[in-house]
Amino acid sequence: MHIWIDDKLSLRTVTVEDAEAVFAITEASRSTLREWLPWLDMTTKEEHTRNYIESCITGFNEKKCLSTVIIFNGKTVGIAGFNYINHANETVYIGYWLSNDVQGHGIMTTTVQALCQYAFEELQFNKVEIRAAVGNIKSRAIPERLGFVKEGTIRSAEWLYDHFVDHVVYGMLANEWKKTQ
Repeated sequence: MHIWIDDKLSLRTVTVEDAEAVFAITEASRSTLREWLPWLDMTTKEEHTRNYIESCITGFNEKKCLSTVIIFNGKTVGIAGFNYINHANETVYIGYWLSNDVQGHGIMTTTVQALCQYAFEELQFNKVEIRAAVGNIKSRAIPERLGFVKEGTIRSAEWLYDHFVDHVVYGMLANEWKKTQ
């Protein structure tokens, strides 16, 4: 799958061939990403990234998830997708991260918007959910900018290296999405 967002930005289903580039941006952004993502200490070699991508491909083939590379100006700059696809409840759960050197340019907001459009218009699902740590202001700004409803807070939702963090849950329903378009 390849989604062309504009002439500079696109999303493409992740492949094993992306392992080197994805690991390189993980390395380059490690200290920033580690603040909010629990898997950084377990991703110390390109092989770890390759294993992750292989699990993404398996999940995609089983229709359980969708992981894409974010391509900006021809360069891989991050990962975004549906961490989980709940077919029974017609809900997808979006997750994302972006390399340090391209943050602050609206890339992730535009990416999440494209993923929402895909979930609602192509998959015909009813809900998109995004969860982010309470203190992760940059990540939380994306669903807020896109008009998601803040549905609540899950206490101690995730173990982050040496402490628990609470998550804010944001939701967008298909009928709400149509009104924003």
